Amino acid sequence: MPDPIPLRPRRDDTAADVRSLVQLGQEDPPPVPAPATNPFLEPDWPADDEPA
Repeated sequence: MPDPIPLRPRRDDTAADVRSLVQLGQEDPPPVPAPATNPFLEPDWPADDEPA
C-alpha cells in the first residue's frame, strides 16, 4: 500500500480541522483519553423498575 500524501496545514484562521489549528498555533492539542481499564464490562443500564 502506498504511503499517504501528507496534508499541509491551511494558512487561514478559519481552518475547520483541529490539526491545522494546532499547527497554526490557534488551538491547543486535544487531550488523549485514558485507556479503558476493562473495556469488556457490561453497560451500566438502570434496572427495569427504576425510572430512567
